[in-house]
Amino acid sequence: MEHLDDAGVYKISEDLALVQTLDYFTPIVRDPYIFGQIAAANALSDVYAIGGRPITAMNIVCFPMGSMDLSILREILRGGIDKLREADVPLVGGHSFIDKSEVKYGLSVTGVVHPQRIMERNAKVVGDKLILTKPIGTGIINNALKKGMLDDATEAEAIRVMTTLNKTASEIALEAGIRSCTDITGFGLLGHLVEMINGNNVGMEIDASLIPMLPRTVEFVQMGLIPPGSRRNRKDRGDKIEVTKGVPDSKVWILFDAQTSGGLVLSTPSQKAADLLRSLHEAGVKDAAIIGQVTAEPKGKILVK
Repeated sequence: MEHLDDAGVYKISEDLALVQTLDYFTPIVRDPYIFGQIAAANALSDVYAIGGRPITAMNIVCFPMGSMDLSILREILRGGIDKLREADVPLVGGHSFIDKSEVKYGLSVTGVVHPQRIMERNAKVVGDKLILTKPIGTGIINNALKKGMLDDATEAEAIRVMTTLNKTASEIALEAGIRSCTDITGFGLLGHLVEMINGNNVGMEIDASLIPMLPRTVEFVQMGLIPPGSRRNRKDRGDKIEVTKGVPDSKVWILFDAQTSGGLVLSTPSQKAADLLRSLHEAGVKDAAIIGQVTAEPKGKILVK
């Protein structure tokens, strides 16, 4: 708990610890099957972020059976199961509420990890490079979708990002000996980076021009399509961020954007960064990019340039 890590870890023996997490939310896309996939990928992500291997999962379902056709629920569950199969994780049960007024779906996930190989949300080595494995902007894109303003190509790209497992990136990071990581979800990129440096007497420097972003995110921000969660992130964490002159405010909003099933940020020794990035690209994590570094100053803050 001291580092607010992405999942709970319970040590069983000298070489085995249990990883536990859960997550669920309301639909963010139109297709129930795709929604099920996104929710499953999102729930599994916390285990990958800590360096664990998920081994079982249980469904969490809220469904208004009296007002919606059961075929919708079947498609949601099918999407979740297919994503679990891709991750090689068996579904072993779950729980449902059938008298709720809205649909919610997610998973409780159990994993395992070696106690000495945990990737903590704890960036503290000055000079470490920061690698982001997925583009950001899903909150803004999903807001545009809800308002009927999204084109098919941009929607497909956002779905690709949200349904992609962080499994490969996590495994490659572990193989490279990385011990500091977080996944980017509801607090946005900057919010989660603040958590990585919290209490470590270091800061970070981020280059906004290097951060991969989904297409049309800047356009939608300029149209005012900023989700409430993203606005809340900037309000809550804005005092920890310093933005240099010349960085467009539209990009700053995207850096605070609340993500669903986002990528990992890996705090990587500088001498390993180029090789790790190459390994990620070769393994199909094509959007991975070095976006900044851990710095001595400003302590406890992030400089966006």
